[in-house]
Amino acid sequence: MSALRGFVLPIALTAICSMSLYALASEVAVGARTSRAAESARTLTVVDDTGHRVTVSYPPQRIVSLAPAATEMLFAIGAGDRVVATDDLSDEPPAARNLPKLGELASIDVERLIATRPAVVVVWTYGTSPAQIALLGRLGLPVYREEPLTLDEIAASMRRLGRLAGTSAAADRAADALQARLAALASRYGHVRNPPTALLEVWDKPLYTVGGREPMSDALRVCGARNVFGDLRQAAPAISVEAVIARDPDIIIAAAPPGKGAAWLASWRRFSILRAVRNGRLIAFDDQRLSGLGPGAIEATAELCKRLAAL
Repeated sequence: MSALRGFVLPIALTAICSMSLYALASEVAVGARTSRAAESARTLTVVDDTGHRVTVSYPPQRIVSLAPAATEMLFAIGAGDRVVATDDLSDEPPAARNLPKLGELASIDVERLIATRPAVVVVWTYGTSPAQIALLGRLGLPVYREEPLTLDEIAASMRRLGRLAGTSAAADRAADALQARLAALASRYGHVRNPPTALLEVWDKPLYTVGGREPMSDALRVCGARNVFGDLRQAAPAISVEAVIARDPDIIIAAAPPGKGAAWLASWRRFSILRAVRNGRLIAFDDQRLSGLGPGAIEATAELCKRLAAL
């Protein structure tokens, strides 16, 4: 379900950590301490997006990113050359696609991760398995949690990553540019007296949308619309066709994987009772960056605003 990255977040961890994994971890830890002592005695303690304090060798030379948004941010703030591995979904920017992949967010290959000898592991608390995050901590690896919850928070998250990576100047410049871009979009599109309601469909069978605390809902607000299911607190709640009919959105947006949006909308055209169908206010939107939390989400929001304004 790539339309909403990581919205299916299995909690169960199927892989059991073996003694060989711990032996490898011990070897890595010894090697890392020796290497750090030889290179520099400096360390830095930073606060991550969730308020956790993380101490790393500074600047960290080997970063593993298990968060697609963080991967994109690290490249944007000038630390991309120190990212040594990522999760399977980290495909932005294009340069990240060539990095070693460690598996899906909920089932990372921990043994391969340890073998990369990371100075720090960046995780996404809504995507990386909590059991694996805990395991990384027990193995003595510094774990930095990345968790922007709104479009506004992307810039702040980038600034914190810049302090972690030692690229604060570049991070501040990138964050300033993002904030200016977002403010311009909100100024142009967001001041609507009676914003239309919109259904954001992120999967069709079963039918999923996004709740009001999800950044895609925030994108609607910036564009002068309102999430018709914005009162739901879950990130990606399952809903029924009957619930959609009951709320009768003004607009239906199929935030679908490339090539699937038209089919999703065709299913809705059967329900002429819906205001969005009667008025032809249906949008197939396949820019996958909209469902991310990286800098690309802002540009995807800009495109969504144009599409909504053209209805």
